[in-house]
Amino acid sequence: MTAMKLAIKATTAFAAVTACHAFSTLSESLTIALTKVSKTSLASATASNAGNLHGQGSCFMPLLQNDDEYIAPRIVQIAGAYPGVTTKDYLAVSSEPPAELGQWSYDFSDPNGPQMGTIALPGMPSVHECEDPVVVIADHFSLNVQLTREIVDPVDLVVLCDRSKTYFSERKFLVFELEENAVDGVLTIGAFASKAEMPPNAKILGQVMLVQIPWLPSMQKKKSGFMEEDEYF
Repeated sequence: MTAMKLAIKATTAFAAVTACHAFSTLSESLTIALTKVSKTSLASATASNAGNLHGQGSCFMPLLQNDDEYIAPRIVQIAGAYPGVTTKDYLAVSSEPPAELGQWSYDFSDPNGPQMGTIALPGMPSVHECEDPVVVIADHFSLNVQLTREIVDPVDLVVLCDRSKTYFSERKFLVFELEENAVDGVLTIGAFASKAEMPPNAKILGQVMLVQIPWLPSMQKKKSGFMEEDEYF
């Protein structure tokens, strides 16, 4: 993804929780956290043109559109267990401001860990039923998700994947690796109407379970009850 190529320009990492930005491909904290990935590996991280994107070939991603009143789950650190928690432990943990209404937060409390950060997801069946969940941050252009006409710059989308689903499903968005990209470890997200359309050298590594879209100022604020008026994208 182009944004990840740009992420290598940052030179430091810090622990922070940052709200997603309406008109930036990746938030500042996500950009900084990605500095742990080498320039060489990021330079080759381009998505392959394999499979359908959202809205192509009658394949549609499971989208979740936030509205202007959406309140994101808040990530709060645990100081310890009572009785027994000390004043030092109680005062040692840090707290961060909540995400803006309609958006979410990224948690980078361990920028040196194997993961690129943490995000709280809504309590809903598609999230609860994931056996081996992992999140990928993608811009809406890379997945062909259409937003309002006023939005011309890339917007962060939260892509929830279940790594336990390593089998083919028709018109389901799969996370897979092509044999020619195995050295660099570059993943591709795409859907296929039939297994015959899928490249024979593709290794399925999971399935997209949910794609969360932030609410942006150019979108409608209230739902009217009429589907024709309530579409955000």
